[in-house]
Amino acid sequence: MFDIRDKVFLITGSSRGIGRAIAERAAEAGARVVISSRKQDACDAVAEGIRANGGQAISQAANVGRKEDLQALVDRTVAEWGGVDALVCNAAVNPHYGPLETIQDGAWDKIMNANVRSNLWLANMVMPGMAERGGGSVIILSSVAGLRGCEGIGAYGISKAADIGLTKTLAVQWGPRNLRVNAICPGVIKTDFAQALWDNPEIAEPSIRATALKRLGEPDDIAGVALFLASPAARYVTGASIVADGGMTVTIPM
Repeated sequence: MFDIRDKVFLITGSSRGIGRAIAERAAEAGARVVISSRKQDACDAVAEGIRANGGQAISQAANVGRKEDLQALVDRTVAEWGGVDALVCNAAVNPHYGPLETIQDGAWDKIMNANVRSNLWLANMVMPGMAERGGGSVIILSSVAGLRGCEGIGAYGISKAADIGLTKTLAVQWGPRNLRVNAICPGVIKTDFAQALWDNPEIAEPSIRATALKRLGEPDDIAGVALFLASPAARYVTGASIVADGGMTVTIPM
């Protein structure tokens, strides 16, 4: 039920952090993975490491804010490996920290375009081909920030809430063609992207205390969820938002 051998995974934002962990673990399980982020050299380094360990990987740089870059990424994947079985929309940005009243229009547009619109673009590029192949899985990386109000990263949280809505709508529209769409909502994960939330002990400790498992997450903690959602074991799971936060959102401080 968990066999993903020879499945083609296209993963954005996969040169580091959660995306890289998903790519490396999928390759270890026998999948063929496409590494993508903004910088080609960073993509190449991850793909080379996977191949050195006996895995199958190709790399293609793409800026998710550019539709032509994403189309080239999809076209390369189809040309190399015939199609996509699992699309993982992981790339995201957050150029603004602070209340919504201080956000500039440019920062708002950048967050929404990179975190939401790019996922819609990719879905529309990939899902018709998935349907022709008989089915597939789309996984959108949301966040627990999309499930609750946020003080410092409110705009980012709004974009992640929108991703949950996008997940549900795509699941309904594509379900009749055997396509599944799900979101993962990580808590605080120790990545470069979230470094400000865990690198400083004064900031990290309250998060640790508020987490049932009493630790912050690692990228592999999310990779396992993604591999499950892409596998036949999740064949009846669609439209879901799976929270992987160590119990942060269910813990009530006393």
